[in-house]
Amino acid sequence: MAIHESCHLIAVIGGKGGVGKSVFAANLAFTFLKEMRAPTLLIDGDPKSCGDQNFITGIRPKQTVMDVAQFKGVISAQSVDQLVSKHQTGVGYIGAVHGPDQTFQVDTALLKKQLFSISQQFKFIVLDLGSDLTEYQLDMIEDASAVIVVTTPEVLVVNQTRRLISDLLTASVPAEFLQLVVNKASRSGVDPKAISQSLRRPILSLIPQDDVTAYAALQRSTPFILGAPNAAISAAYHDTVRKLTGGILQKLKTLSKPRPKSADKPAEIEGSQDAPKGPKGRKRNLDAHTLLKMQVHGALIKEMDLKKDIVNTKDDPVKAKELRNKTQRAISELTDRISPGLGRDERSRVIKETLDEALGLGPLEELLSDPSVTEIMVNGCDMIYVEKNGKLTLSPVTFTSNLQLRTVIERIVAPLGRRIDERTPYVDARLVDGSRVNAIIEPLAIDGPAVTIRKFPAERIQASDYTDRFNSMTRPMMEFLKVCVEQGLNIVISGGTGSGKTTLLNVMSSFIPVNERIITVEDAAELQMKQEHVVRLETRPANIEGTGEVSIRDLIRNSLRMRPDRIVVGECRDGAALDMLSAMNTGHDGSMTTVHSNNPREAVARLETLCMMAGMDLPAKAIREQIAGAVDLIIQISRLSDGSRKVMSITEVVGMQGETVTLQEIFRFKEEGFDKNRKIIGQFQAMGLIPTFIETFEQRGVSIPRNLFVTNTQTPQQAQKPQGRPGIGKPMGLKKPALKKTGTGGE
Repeated sequence: MAIHESCHLIAVIGGKGGVGKSVFAANLAFTFLKEMRAPTLLIDGDPKSCGDQNFITGIRPKQTVMDVAQFKGVISAQSVDQLVSKHQTGVGYIGAVHGPDQTFQVDTALLKKQLFSISQQFKFIVLDLGSDLTEYQLDMIEDASAVIVVTTPEVLVVNQTRRLISDLLTASVPAEFLQLVVNKASRSGVDPKAISQSLRRPILSLIPQDDVTAYAALQRSTPFILGAPNAAISAAYHDTVRKLTGGILQKLKTLSKPRPKSADKPAEIEGSQDAPKGPKGRKRNLDAHTLLKMQVHGALIKEMDLKKDIVNTKDDPVKAKELRNKTQRAISELTDRISPGLGRDERSRVIKETLDEALGLGPLEELLSDPSVTEIMVNGCDMIYVEKNGKLTLSPVTFTSNLQLRTVIERIVAPLGRRIDERTPYVDARLVDGSRVNAIIEPLAIDGPAVTIRKFPAERIQASDYTDRFNSMTRPMMEFLKVCVEQGLNIVISGGTGSGKTTLLNVMSSFIPVNERIITVEDAAELQMKQEHVVRLETRPANIEGTGEVSIRDLIRNSLRMRPDRIVVGECRDGAALDMLSAMNTGHDGSMTTVHSNNPREAVARLETLCMMAGMDLPAKAIREQIAGAVDLIIQISRLSDGSRKVMSITEVVGMQGETVTLQEIFRFKEEGFDKNRKIIGQFQAMGLIPTFIETFEQRGVSIPRNLFVTNTQTPQQAQKPQGRPGIGKPMGLKKPALKKTGTGGE
């Protein structure tokens, strides 16, 4: 809370510009002082203020709201006078701006911190918030004891006010907090009962129209509460304050506090036939919060046809936003109806979580928005594990039932044209942000649906992150790989599950020149190329009749007819490897892909095995020749025991000797133990061997320093190229000092 518990913050907002909201706020503050004889503060917090309150009250502010937010000292009973200007009657005042020439810009978080200290010195704070509804206004309303909505008896103003109230309810402001005041009331205006019915809110008070008194007060820069205390308009203000202090403010202040924890005791529902089932069919005990959420969600389903509404949006962001606002308003009203008097914090939590379940991914929304979570593993409705900093932990969030979990899975796969049912009980998919999703349901998943989400980082990982942030490789290694990509070497990235192959492939692809045409082929589109000339292709599973499947192999063959300069395949896991190698051998230099293997030698064997899966019945030697002719470089990346990821080896495919594919290792990472935090430390080493393609690069005018490949005990003249030796080339009789000493640093 940004307001002390002994203080009441009354936010005043106008249904439309010109309704007299600023005049009302100023006179309301002076009325509180006269009626309650308690310290009162008026704050001009209107973002579009031109210093109106300065003119209305006749007070020249010492400090503005912006000055208060930036105040560095300690706010106490003595120092508050440095910030708050005082009217001769005793009303405190903080202006929005010093004058019309100053622009209003304030850090809301800082302002709210300062308001807590200031609120300890006042019993009532009247905050003028203007007529708009932005994040700033909503943040300030969060701590208000009441929100007074000022309108006038005019048709257009009432219509605008209805939209404002609708927006406030959509933003989860409880309806009880909205107190309606009709300003400039007269017999010629719209009937107050009609206004109340239109806005669906009772009217707190009617302020009669008295243009003469109001104009005279403005001329003297003195609120009419002081200048004309016996006028009917002044009497209406006193009546308003009496109604507010007669119990309304105390009641609303109580609602703004969270309920005691005893209210959240688990509810025993063992005897209920509808009790959600946990793993192995056991019934679950649900707390009061979860039960309320289920009640609200059930009522929402009866009130709205969400499936039809979601389909009608047809990926239109405007319609989707309208549906979300409409649903949030409905949830707010249902929550107030089912559980009146619910604490404000708890009410907001119920509304948010129910909205996530209705239109989003339920409990997963919270985990997906957490930047520290890199992977989410759902093992049934009540067991969700997350990976943070390479370590697995059990998350406190759960689904209410397996049915809700199934609904979330279907919501993920449906927009992609995929399906999951008993006939096809598992599926690969992706989220809008590119996160990879795998789901498997009953009967294959015995204890309930299982979902695994590999989160796509919100901030795109750059090449510099591998060298400076993660210590996954040295800068010379990254510069070497950049030149290799630019010069069109065919590269295979090898690694185990979760080692970061796709992420590294994404970074490597960023080195491709922008003037080249790139075709990407993936099962679930994850790659995000920064180049403009990119065509992204994605596989398609078979339809319900078992036809219409489009595989990686089909897309690679089709991509050859699309005039690609580079073909990037997300992962080779079947006979598509043969098509990929064929493409690399037929002029599509600079193509890249990933494979599952534990070292470069295994990567070659893995490619050979995958080619055999193509069913072409080719001899092993012919396949190896294809590999040796197509692949230029193998990058091995691994996830180590401490959760960090390292480029363990950069290896050149030299050629063939007999029936063996010849490799030579250019760089490697050597583990040397653990530090005091159990983080792996080791060395990145140059192996002292110069790649065979360096001469080709030099002929093109691309120079790579030879000392890049030299160990600390070698001279460039001592570095040697292998002469077709089988296996991984190693320099004879050389030690292995490091290019760079590194710890994992935690990734």
